[in-house]
Amino acid sequence: MNALDALHQRVSVSKLTAPAPNAEQREAICKAALRAADHGQMRPWRFLVVEAEGLTALGELFCAAALCDDPGLLPEVQDSYRKMPHRAPMIIVVIASCHINPKVPEIEQLISAGAAAQNMITAAYALGLGAIWKTGAMAYHPEVKRGLGLRENEHIIGYLYMGTPTSPLGKAHPRPTSEFFANWPAQ
Repeated sequence: MNALDALHQRVSVSKLTAPAPNAEQREAICKAALRAADHGQMRPWRFLVVEAEGLTALGELFCAAALCDDPGLLPEVQDSYRKMPHRAPMIIVVIASCHINPKVPEIEQLISAGAAAQNMITAAYALGLGAIWKTGAMAYHPEVKRGLGLRENEHIIGYLYMGTPTSPLGKAHPRPTSEFFANWPAQ
C-alpha cells in the first residue's frame, strides 16, 4: 500500500483477534514510530509491548487501580477491568518521556509521542493489520502509571491495541478539507 493510501484510508479496528503482528510486521511498526516528527531529535518516547500473560497482568493492574477509586466495586465490574486488555492479542503502551529542554517545551514532546502512536497505527493499517488507539481513565490513573514503571516525567499517551481484524475493514468517511482549512489572512 502506498503511503498516501494508508493516510487517506486508515480506520480504527476495535474487533481484534490473534495472531498479533509477526516479527517482520512489528519491526516495520516500530520503525514507523521512530520516524515521528521530533523537535530537537529528543526521541521523547518509549514503548511497552504487552501480550500473552502480560495482558492478564495489565488487566489485574487496571482492576487494582479501579479498586483504589472504589473499594466496593462489584465483582462483575472488576472482571470487566481484567478483561479490557484481552480485546487484542497485543497492546503497545505509548509513553511520552519528557525532559527539560529550553528549546523544546513539554507540549511538543507530548505531541511527538502522539505522532509516534499515529505512525504506528497507520503502519499497522498499511500492513493489513487492525489497530485502535485507546485511552480512558486507565491511561491517567497514578496506580497504573506506577505499576507500569513510569517515572515522574512520563505520561501514557495511549494503548495501541493490535491484531488481526475479525471482519473486513470499514471504509474511511472523508470530510471536505474546506471544513477544516482556511487561508490566513482571509482573502
